[in-house]
Amino acid sequence: MEYVIQAPPVPSLAVAGTKARFPVRRIYCVGRNYAEHAREMGHDPTREAPFFFLKPADAIVTDGADFPYPPMSKDVHHEMELVVAIGQGGSNIPVEKALGHVYGYAVGLDMTRRDLQAEAKKMGRPWDTGKAFDASAPCSAIVPAAKIGHPGKGAIWLKVNGETRQSSDLSQLVWNIPEMIAYLSTLFTLAPGDLIFSGTPAGVAAVKRGDVLEGGVDGVGTIKLKVV
Repeated sequence: MEYVIQAPPVPSLAVAGTKARFPVRRIYCVGRNYAEHAREMGHDPTREAPFFFLKPADAIVTDGADFPYPPMSKDVHHEMELVVAIGQGGSNIPVEKALGHVYGYAVGLDMTRRDLQAEAKKMGRPWDTGKAFDASAPCSAIVPAAKIGHPGKGAIWLKVNGETRQSSDLSQLVWNIPEMIAYLSTLFTLAPGDLIFSGTPAGVAAVKRGDVLEGGVDGVGTIKLKVV
Protein backbone atom coordinates (compact mmCIF):
# COMPACT_ATOMS: atom_id res chain seq x y z
CA MET A 1 0.00 0.00 0.00
CA GLU A 2 1.23 3.49 -0.84
CA TYR A 3 0.94 6.22 1.81
CA VAL A 4 1.34 9.96 1.32
CA ILE A 5 3.68 10.07 4.33
CA GLN A 6 5.87 7.40 5.90
CA ALA A 7 3.79 5.01 8.00
CA PRO A 8 4.80 4.93 11.68
CA PRO A 9 6.41 1.79 13.06
CA VAL A 10 4.16 -0.69 14.89
CA PRO A 11 4.77 -0.56 18.66
CA SER A 12 5.56 -4.03 19.98
CA LEU A 13 6.69 -6.01 23.01
CA ALA A 14 9.14 -8.88 23.26
CA VAL A 15 7.70 -12.35 23.88
CA ALA A 16 9.68 -14.35 26.42
CA GLY A 17 11.44 -17.36 24.96
CA THR A 18 11.08 -16.32 21.31
CA LYS A 19 12.47 -13.82 18.82
CA ALA A 20 8.96 -12.90 17.69
CA ARG A 21 7.25 -9.77 19.02
CA PHE A 22 3.71 -8.92 20.08
CA PRO A 23 2.25 -5.96 18.11
CA VAL A 24 0.42 -3.47 20.32
CA ARG A 25 -2.91 -2.13 19.04
CA ARG A 26 -4.56 -0.34 21.97
CA ILE A 27 -3.78 0.09 25.65
CA TYR A 28 -6.77 -0.01 28.00
CA CYS A 29 -6.26 0.77 31.69
CA VAL A 30 -8.63 -0.12 34.54
CA GLY A 31 -9.07 2.57 37.19
CA ARG A 32 -9.16 1.97 40.96
CA ASN A 33 -9.17 -1.85 40.76
CA TYR A 34 -7.64 -2.44 44.22
CA ALA A 35 -9.70 -1.34 47.24
CA GLU A 36 -6.73 0.06 49.19
CA HIS A 37 -5.64 2.18 46.22
CA ALA A 38 -9.19 3.51 45.85
CA ARG A 39 -9.08 4.55 49.52
CA GLU A 40 -5.70 6.26 49.23
CA MET A 41 -7.07 8.24 46.29
CA GLY A 42 -10.06 9.33 48.38
CA HIS A 43 -12.73 7.07 46.87
CA ASP A 44 -15.16 4.46 48.16
CA PRO A 45 -13.78 1.00 47.24
CA THR A 46 -17.21 -0.62 46.87
CA ARG A 47 -17.65 -2.85 43.84
CA GLU A 48 -19.04 -0.36 41.35
CA ALA A 49 -18.90 -0.97 37.61
CA PRO A 50 -15.27 -0.81 36.37
CA PHE A 51 -14.13 2.21 34.38
CA PHE A 52 -11.38 2.50 31.80
CA PHE A 53 -9.10 5.03 30.16
CA LEU A 54 -6.69 4.61 27.27
CA LYS A 55 -3.07 5.28 26.46
CA PRO A 56 -1.66 5.43 22.92
CA ALA A 57 0.13 2.30 21.76
CA ASP A 58 3.36 4.24 21.21
CA ALA A 59 3.41 5.21 24.91
CA ILE A 60 5.01 1.79 25.49
CA VAL A 61 8.55 1.78 26.87
CA THR A 62 10.12 -1.59 26.14
CA ASP A 63 13.05 -3.81 26.96
CA GLY A 64 14.16 -2.00 30.13
CA ALA A 65 14.70 1.38 28.46
CA ASP A 66 14.87 4.48 30.65
CA PHE A 67 11.72 6.41 31.56
CA PRO A 68 12.10 10.08 30.58
CA TYR A 69 10.58 12.39 33.19
CA PRO A 70 7.77 14.16 31.29
CA PRO A 71 7.42 17.93 30.82
CA MET A 72 4.74 20.14 32.39
CA SER A 73 4.64 18.17 35.64
CA LYS A 74 6.27 18.24 39.05
CA ASP A 75 4.42 15.22 40.48
CA VAL A 76 4.87 12.03 38.43
CA HIS A 77 3.71 8.82 40.15
CA HIS A 78 4.42 5.12 39.62
CA GLU A 79 1.55 2.60 39.41
CA MET A 80 2.63 -1.05 39.22
CA GLU A 81 0.26 -3.35 37.29
CA LEU A 82 -0.32 -6.79 35.82
CA VAL A 83 -0.77 -6.43 32.05
CA VAL A 84 -3.09 -8.70 30.06
CA ALA A 85 -2.26 -9.25 26.37
CA ILE A 86 -5.24 -10.08 24.16
CA GLY A 87 -4.67 -12.70 21.47
CA GLN A 88 -8.21 -13.28 20.28
CA GLY A 89 -10.67 -10.45 19.82
CA GLY A 90 -14.40 -10.18 20.27
CA SER A 91 -17.28 -8.22 21.74
CA ASN A 92 -19.74 -9.15 24.50
CA ILE A 93 -17.37 -11.89 25.63
CA PRO A 94 -18.88 -14.12 28.35
CA VAL A 95 -16.95 -14.17 31.64
CA GLU A 96 -16.57 -17.94 31.48
CA LYS A 97 -14.89 -17.70 28.04
CA ALA A 98 -12.80 -14.58 28.66
CA LEU A 99 -9.51 -16.30 29.49
CA GLY A 100 -9.61 -18.02 26.10
CA HIS A 101 -9.02 -14.58 24.57
CA VAL A 102 -5.75 -14.01 26.48
CA TYR A 103 -2.42 -14.55 24.73
CA GLY A 104 -0.25 -13.86 27.76
CA TYR A 105 0.76 -11.58 30.60
CA ALA A 106 3.38 -8.95 31.39
CA VAL A 107 4.14 -6.43 34.12
CA GLY A 108 3.89 -2.73 33.48
CA LEU A 109 3.82 0.73 34.98
CA ASP A 110 0.98 3.19 34.48
CA MET A 111 3.07 6.34 34.91
CA THR A 112 0.89 9.30 35.85
CA ARG A 113 1.32 13.07 35.88
CA ARG A 114 -0.67 13.27 39.12
CA ASP A 115 -0.79 17.05 39.25
CA LEU A 116 -2.24 17.28 35.74
CA GLN A 117 -4.67 14.45 36.45
CA ALA A 118 -5.86 16.18 39.64
CA GLU A 119 -6.35 19.44 37.77
CA ALA A 120 -8.36 17.66 35.06
CA LYS A 121 -10.55 15.97 37.67
CA LYS A 122 -11.23 19.28 39.40
CA MET A 123 -12.29 20.89 36.13
CA GLY A 124 -14.30 17.89 34.89
CA ARG A 125 -11.95 17.34 31.95
CA PRO A 126 -10.51 14.13 30.44
CA TRP A 127 -7.41 12.60 32.02
CA ASP A 128 -5.36 12.37 28.81
CA THR A 129 -2.69 14.88 29.81
CA GLY A 130 -2.17 13.05 33.11
CA LYS A 131 -2.26 9.49 31.79
CA ALA A 132 -1.62 9.32 28.02
CA PHE A 133 1.66 11.17 27.64
CA ASP A 134 4.77 9.95 25.82
CA ALA A 135 6.50 6.95 27.45
CA SER A 136 3.75 6.62 30.07
CA ALA A 137 3.46 2.82 29.72
CA PRO A 138 6.71 0.95 30.47
CA CYS A 139 6.12 -2.77 30.03
CA SER A 140 8.07 -6.01 30.32
CA ALA A 141 8.23 -8.87 27.85
CA ILE A 142 5.03 -10.89 27.51
CA VAL A 143 4.95 -14.44 28.86
CA PRO A 144 2.46 -16.67 27.00
CA ALA A 145 -0.42 -18.03 29.05
CA ALA A 146 0.35 -21.38 27.44
CA LYS A 147 3.50 -21.45 29.59
CA ILE A 148 2.32 -19.96 32.90
CA GLY A 149 -1.44 -20.35 32.92
CA HIS A 150 -3.72 -17.54 34.11
CA PRO A 151 -2.62 -15.92 37.38
CA GLY A 152 -5.46 -15.31 39.82
CA LYS A 153 -3.24 -14.77 42.83
CA GLY A 154 0.39 -13.95 43.54
CA ALA A 155 2.39 -11.03 44.88
CA ILE A 156 2.54 -7.75 42.97
CA TRP A 157 5.22 -5.35 44.17
CA LEU A 158 7.34 -2.32 43.36
CA LYS A 159 10.57 -0.99 44.86
CA VAL A 160 12.08 2.44 44.32
CA ASN A 161 15.83 2.58 44.97
CA GLY A 162 15.52 -0.74 46.80
CA GLU A 163 12.74 0.42 49.14
CA THR A 164 9.34 -1.26 48.86
CA ARG A 165 6.61 1.17 47.82
CA GLN A 166 3.81 -1.12 46.62
CA SER A 167 3.00 -4.61 47.85
CA SER A 168 -0.22 -6.57 47.39
CA ASP A 169 -1.65 -9.70 45.77
CA LEU A 170 -3.57 -10.29 42.56
CA SER A 171 -6.30 -11.89 44.65
CA GLN A 172 -7.11 -8.38 45.89
CA LEU A 173 -8.30 -7.18 42.47
CA VAL A 174 -11.82 -5.76 42.76
CA TRP A 175 -12.59 -6.99 39.23
CA ASN A 176 -10.62 -10.11 38.26
CA ILE A 177 -9.17 -10.72 34.82
CA PRO A 178 -12.14 -12.57 33.25
CA GLU A 179 -14.57 -9.99 34.62
CA MET A 180 -12.63 -7.00 33.33
CA ILE A 181 -12.24 -8.56 29.86
CA ALA A 182 -15.95 -9.37 29.69
CA TYR A 183 -17.01 -5.89 30.80
CA LEU A 184 -14.52 -4.07 28.57
CA SER A 185 -15.74 -6.08 25.58
CA THR A 186 -19.24 -4.62 26.06
CA LEU A 187 -17.78 -1.13 25.55
CA PHE A 188 -15.22 -1.83 22.81
CA THR A 189 -14.63 -4.62 20.33
CA LEU A 190 -11.39 -6.14 21.56
CA ALA A 191 -8.80 -7.23 19.00
CA PRO A 192 -5.51 -9.13 18.93
CA GLY A 193 -2.75 -6.81 20.08
CA ASP A 194 -4.77 -5.04 22.76
CA LEU A 195 -3.25 -4.65 26.22
CA ILE A 196 -5.17 -4.24 29.46
CA PHE A 197 -3.37 -2.65 32.41
CA SER A 198 -5.37 -4.22 35.23
CA GLY A 199 -5.04 -1.62 37.99
CA THR A 200 -2.54 -0.75 40.71
CA PRO A 201 -2.41 -1.54 44.43
CA ALA A 202 -1.92 1.04 47.18
CA GLY A 203 1.38 2.81 47.68
CA VAL A 204 1.56 5.02 44.59
CA ALA A 205 4.00 7.87 45.06
CA ALA A 206 6.15 10.41 43.25
CA VAL A 207 9.38 9.61 41.42
CA LYS A 208 12.30 11.85 40.59
CA ARG A 209 15.13 11.79 38.10
CA GLY A 210 17.75 9.24 39.08
CA ASP A 211 15.29 6.87 40.78
CA VAL A 212 15.54 3.18 39.89
CA LEU A 213 12.20 1.38 39.77
CA GLU A 214 12.01 -2.40 40.02
CA GLY A 215 8.79 -4.36 40.27
CA GLY A 216 7.13 -7.60 39.40
CA VAL A 217 4.30 -10.06 39.63
CA ASP A 218 5.03 -13.53 40.96
CA GLY A 219 4.88 -16.13 38.23
CA VAL A 220 4.81 -13.50 35.47
CA GLY A 221 8.00 -11.46 35.47
CA THR A 222 9.76 -8.29 36.50
CA ILE A 223 10.53 -4.84 35.14
CA LYS A 224 13.39 -2.51 35.98
CA LEU A 225 14.06 1.00 34.70
CA LYS A 226 15.63 4.31 35.59
CA VAL A 227 13.94 7.71 35.64
CA VAL A 228 16.01 10.16 33.59
